[in-house]
Amino acid sequence: MYSNRDFEKSSVGELVSENYVFAAVLHYFGISFYQYPTDSLEKVCRRHKVSPRTLVAELESWAKRVDPTPEELYLNPIELLVAYLKRKHYFFVRQELPFLSNLISGIQPEPYFSALMADLRIMFPLFVEDFIHHIHEEESRLFKRIETLQDIEDGHFHTQDALTILEKDPIHLMADQHEIHDDEMEGIRRLTRDYFLEEDAPLTMKVLYHELQNFERELSIHAKIEDELLFPKAVELEREALRRIRKKIQTN
Repeated sequence: MYSNRDFEKSSVGELVSENYVFAAVLHYFGISFYQYPTDSLEKVCRRHKVSPRTLVAELESWAKRVDPTPEELYLNPIELLVAYLKRKHYFFVRQELPFLSNLISGIQPEPYFSALMADLRIMFPLFVEDFIHHIHEEESRLFKRIETLQDIEDGHFHTQDALTILEKDPIHLMADQHEIHDDEMEGIRRLTRDYFLEEDAPLTMKVLYHELQNFERELSIHAKIEDELLFPKAVELEREALRRIRKKIQTN
């Protein structure tokens, strides 16, 4: 374990090689680690007007982050589940994707990795564009639909209007169409041979592969939460709302 002084005197390359997460923390403060592999953290922080202690505090904060388990999410009402998924969307779009894009566009690869990086620089922006489109569509259609269902449940619509809304674009059809956005990541997996690197590969490539693999894992968990928790809850909410409205119409 480093003392504070050792930590500040260590090179950025050494610190990142010991903990790849530190690369993401540096990016959060506007520092691309691959530009300063041999510079001391103290020197880089001085250049970017960042306190090393602030970096360390942020690194410790990241280490303590824990996402709720599917079981914990299941116990929450649907509006909290939607809020959690929206926060994850924000995290993907504002933090993880910019960091990955920065690595892919900024790393100067060694000759052995030049062709692969050239392919990644074409493939990854297309994935980002598709992924952001998917998020916007999900939030404008599915999340908005869930909000409308709750408004119907709270009596904010006339009975006939509510019935018309409920019978149009039912959620179970959205569930059938829901795509797990893995196709492009599958292409990246093939390109990187399942993120395989030799032991002596450059640190930049090790960090990049680690971050790509981690992002794919996050996406897989996110899609599973949507498929196994959000959609079933939303379908049940819609079914119950439709039953109540039809019963109300029959009674009147």
